[in-house]
Amino acid sequence: QVQLVESGGGLVQAGGSLRLSCAASGLTFSNYVMGWFRQAPGKEREFLGATSWSGSRTYYADYVKGRFTISRDNAKNMVYLQMNSLKPEDTAVYYCAAANAWGSTRRDYDYWGQGTQVTVSS
Repeated sequence: QVQLVESGGGLVQAGGSLRLSCAASGLTFSNYVMGWFRQAPGKEREFLGATSWSGSRTYYADYVKGRFTISRDNAKNMVYLQMNSLKPEDTAVYYCAAANAWGSTRRDYDYWGQGTQVTVSS
């Protein structure tokens, strides 16, 4: 079965950096667009960005553009989210997800990880 497992979350001070990883199994990884989302308490899950099947294209939501970078390694079935200049408002559970086609909404994605908590202290 398909599994997506995020790791790398934790507590960081404002202005710091974290790198999240997502390990995929049970699917042909290079056939999927990989996206990152986050969900803060009491808020909707929001799209952060995505990388194309080969990793040659990436797309970011405006509110993280310039601070977050998505990359993937198809040989390792891994996707990454590098987060810099973190702010307290970035505190959320972060999810990776896989989609058959390019998309930026929750319903576009077929498979989801369990999430990893990121907490940014002020």
